[in-house]
Amino acid sequence: MVFIDSKSRTFYLFFAAIFLSEVTLAFEVSEIRTWRAPDHTRVVFDLTGPIKHTLLVLENPDRVVVDLKNTQLKAEFQSLKLDKTPIKKIRSGKRRHGDLRIVLDLNQKVHPRSFFLQSNEKASDRLVVDLFDPVMSPVRSNKKLQDLSSKRDVIIAIDAGHGGEDPGAIGPNGLQEKLVVQRIARNLNKLFDNEKGFTPVLIRDGDYYLSLKRRRQLARQSKADAFISIHADAFKNKNVSGASVYALSTRGASSTAASYLAKRANSADLIGGVSLSDKDNLLASVLTDLSMTATLDASLNLGNRVLNSLSQSSKLHKKSVEQAGFAVLKSPDIPSILIETGFISNPIEAKKLSSRDYQRDMAKNIFRGIVSWFYAQPPPGTYLAWRRDKKIENYTILNGDTLSAIALRFDVPMELIKDLNELKDNSIYAGKVLKIPMDR
Repeated sequence: MVFIDSKSRTFYLFFAAIFLSEVTLAFEVSEIRTWRAPDHTRVVFDLTGPIKHTLLVLENPDRVVVDLKNTQLKAEFQSLKLDKTPIKKIRSGKRRHGDLRIVLDLNQKVHPRSFFLQSNEKASDRLVVDLFDPVMSPVRSNKKLQDLSSKRDVIIAIDAGHGGEDPGAIGPNGLQEKLVVQRIARNLNKLFDNEKGFTPVLIRDGDYYLSLKRRRQLARQSKADAFISIHADAFKNKNVSGASVYALSTRGASSTAASYLAKRANSADLIGGVSLSDKDNLLASVLTDLSMTATLDASLNLGNRVLNSLSQSSKLHKKSVEQAGFAVLKSPDIPSILIETGFISNPIEAKKLSSRDYQRDMAKNIFRGIVSWFYAQPPPGTYLAWRRDKKIENYTILNGDTLSAIALRFDVPMELIKDLNELKDNSIYAGKVLKIPMDR
């Protein structure tokens, strides 16, 4: 038997307490996930607590080093999909004082950024590391984007909300908002891709996260004529249901105008294609206010068209366009609306939203509303404006007529006649009345 005097016992208990406190205070990396976006790769570390970290960038070879204070690794790297990312391999090692080092071996140079996200009702604490590509990838589109020239297409920016590690609202049986709205967005994109005079741009074409600011930037980069953000609502009361359409609030428009006015020294920052950098304070203020007022008015009118179209087959939560300060709607010169396609928290509505047929119907109704608004007031210089300004005459098809001969007779492209009359092929028959566009 070993006897320990009181001083020694106090000494041992003190250091034992320190040792045990460090053990109990050690946090864990419980899971690691990766997401690929068009212009960056995101690595997310799920944590059991608020961990302090440092980020290092090393060369020869290229790698990013993440040091985590007082942390243990419980996650595994083997199942991570690293193809199409700049990450060649992920490895880890223990450092002094219980710290953890995670090394991202790279196959190309990147511009890294890291930030910590506090836990919420949907997720634990997280450390996010974004690896931005050296050259930003262009916005993808099924049609070639056209310059702002004669008879250009109307460009529709379609934004599926949330994405990546942000699932959005969660419905019954784990139904995720990000997946539902992505399918609706893709259906809407397909409809516009097949519509003469329109070019769609998918802001998020995959399961990855984009900041609200980046979504607006991509819309402006694509020279969009309208920005459509698609979401699915949620509420603690499961009986609440119905689709809604939002435009920016007046207060949100005022703050956005003030923000752009403050940045007018940046010559690349334009309002409606006009630089503010060379304007005095008063003129810049007037131009900005006019732009925001016109944009908000257009957004409300566009929203009403979409809401009326949605009412044909969907229950509405509110019968008029609502207004709120959604950050994603704060483009100063692009009419922007946010569509809540229904309440994913409502079991009946969630079942509909999970249906591929309902998703297609929802996209069709949104499509009809947008198209009807642009047909009524097309932007100058677009194909729609050119077609509207044409004088239309009716021609009754005679026996022996062919579509090519009619086009030649009136000196009009045959495709334009087909488009105006919604003909799927060159087949015509005697007695049918054709609309023929004529120069005024």
